[in-house]
Amino acid sequence: MATEVDICNLALAHLGDTATVASIDPPEGSAQAEHCSRFYPIARDTLLEMHPWGFATKRVQLAMLGESWSEWTYAYAVPNDAVNIIAIVTSDATDDYSEAILTNPNIPAGGAYVPQPFSCEIQDDGTQVILTDQENAVLRYTALVSDTGTFSPLFVSTLSWHLASLLAGPILKGETGAAEAKRCLQMMNVYLSQAMESDASQRRINPNQRVAWISGR
Repeated sequence: MATEVDICNLALAHLGDTATVASIDPPEGSAQAEHCSRFYPIARDTLLEMHPWGFATKRVQLAMLGESWSEWTYAYAVPNDAVNIIAIVTSDATDDYSEAILTNPNIPAGGAYVPQPFSCEIQDDGTQVILTDQENAVLRYTALVSDTGTFSPLFVSTLSWHLASLLAGPILKGETGAAEAKRCLQMMNVYLSQAMESDASQRRINPNQRVAWISGR
């Protein structure tokens, strides 16, 4: 299992930096540790937002807010650990796909995609809310995960290259740093594609599902 320090040292190695860090929280005192402490959370959180990773996906019953909204029927509080909102589903949904409902001719055999329309907005006081017409809404979302033990090996590799791209400028500086940042981003994209493909292959979905706009053809 890779730790935060392992990922930081891997990122430094990508840049050809022979130094290693022993702690980033708090940083041990070296320039490398200071940079890693500052950029590691940014690299991790942005990577979490790029894909609905299985290890970071959660479902929760949303807490309804008291405000009334003209456009939507219900307003819900956004969970504090939410990085990316994926879908709003009914409280009894076991996944994002319904089974065929024989009494409804608009739902084809094999099921239908059932997440409900929603909008993420912000109130005047800065509070984030989810607006939807779904009563007793359940949210599927990407959560902020800091436990590296849950990261897949491919996610770790992707994160190390992403972090390296952020560290290149402060550590190498100038044109050399800019060139290395570009190279590291290219490598990150290679690993990101592989990581997303591997993650997606571990999902159970209904292969016969049809979304509404296709069903209406």
